[in-house]
Order: sequence, then structure tokens, then C-alpha cells
Amino acid sequence: MDVIQVERIRKRFGNKDALADVSFSIPKGEVFGFLGPSGSGKTTLIKILTAQLNPTSGQASVFNQPAEMMHQSAQKMRFGILTDNSGLYERLTIEENLELYCQLYDLPKSSIDKVLQFVNLSGERKKKVNRLSKGMRQRVLLACAIIHEPELLFLDEPTSALDPVNSAHIHKGLRYLNKKGTTIFITTHDMAEAELLCNRVAILYQGQIQAIGSPKELKKHHRKNVVCVDLMNGEAYELPIDEGTADQIADWMKRGLIDTLATKEPSLGDIFIKMTGSELR
Repeated sequence: MDVIQVERIRKRFGNKDALADVSFSIPKGEVFGFLGPSGSGKTTLIKILTAQLNPTSGQASVFNQPAEMMHQSAQKMRFGILTDNSGLYERLTIEENLELYCQLYDLPKSSIDKVLQFVNLSGERKKKVNRLSKGMRQRVLLACAIIHEPELLFLDEPTSALDPVNSAHIHKGLRYLNKKGTTIFITTHDMAEAELLCNRVAILYQGQIQAIGSPKELKKHHRKNVVCVDLMNGEAYELPIDEGTADQIADWMKRGLIDTLATKEPSLGDIFIKMTGSELR
């Protein structure tokens, strides 16, 4: 069953298309990565899917209902969201902010303990939000998004302000949520994060999807049909994959001359730059 369906979505602001003819679907239980340069329309699509914006044309559905229905209270219980415009009450503590979400979702206060452990903030619950670092704020916002254990989670750059230790902690938690059945829609500029978490990714550029597939499929598709050989004497070769190369490699191996042997596979970052002509930032 598809949790999200997007059909020929277009969103125009003034005389510019933020999204142009975007189509894809996300089945239940998938972690789907939406990758693109800054300003490419990633956040705009999340806002359409969560009924914060209406598309100029096209159709989007979530849970087999029109996306504009997601503003209803019953539907809000089913998804969580972390975007760049998510907010917190600055003068309240972390715990007090989460208590408000418990009231909103009719949850027991014990939910706070669980979610603070998830985001690695159990010992910081009494700190006021206006005294938090950017990374800590990001983790509190994530806690607010997942405290009700939603069926669907929208994450817009969830680890952009986190150090490697806390990013790894969050990644572990997201894999746990996904294993329990949560479908995750994530935007990220971290290609290692996309490879680690995502079943499939879509690369967005100038409002259109340039490529879509699993990280493994995309790297295989864009892989050069060559093999790279480094010899013990320091010589290096990039050879076509054919019968003659196989014979040459076999000869080098018999003589113990090969140091390393590998196909020339691009990283997701390489593919991103090729598709968009943009550096990750």
C-alpha cells in the first residue's frame, strides 16, 4: 500500500516554478530520501503533503486521502513533522514543551522519558529552550515530531546541526522507528546519511526529479564500465571491463603484482553533482 502518492505536482510562486511536474509514490514502511540543492523545492513539497500549502496543479494524497485533508485533527495524529519553521516555546523547559505535546496528543507523561532517551537529552530536560545550542534545539524539535509514534514522519534536514555522535544516535532511533513500521520521508544534504537510512532516493533539480531509485541502483547505473588496478610497484591502471582486461588481471594476480582492484563506482554525492551541477551545501 502506498502511503504517499504524488502525481504531476506543480507549485508556482510568482513567475517561478518551485516544483514542476513531480511524480512518485512511497509504499508503507519505506524510508524515502528527497535530495536537492538549497531552494530546489524540497520543503515546499513537504508543506504540500502536510496541508500547509496547496499545489498550483497536480494531485497529492497521503493515507489514500487528498493531502489537503492532513490539516484535520484525526490526520495530524498519524504523522509527525520536523521542518525549518518548526517552533518551540523559548521560555519553557524541554520537558514543559514536551508536556504540551502530550496534552495535544492525549499521551501519558511517561512518553516524555521515552522520547528524551531517543534524542539523547534525558539529562537536559529541565533546561530552558532559550539556553539551548542549535543542535540541542534540533533534537527537541525531533522529539516533538515523534513523541506520538506517528505512522508517517516528515524530516527536513533532521541532523543538519548535530555532531557525529548525536547524528549516529538519531540514525539508530530512526531505524528502530522504521523497523516498527513508521514510513519516513527525509530531506538531507548528507549523502552518507541518505545511503545509511534510505531505501530509495529522488534527486530534485529545478523543480523536477532527475533520478529516482535505491542508492545501490543509482550507483550501479552511473558506474563507469572500467576496473581500477593499483600494482605493488606504484603503477595504476583504469581498464575497460572486457576479456583482454580479465586476462591481464589474471596474469598480474599469478605474479602477485596487484595491490588493489576495484570497479569505478560513483558516490551518491558524485551522482548528485552530475545531476544538478551543484555542490552540496
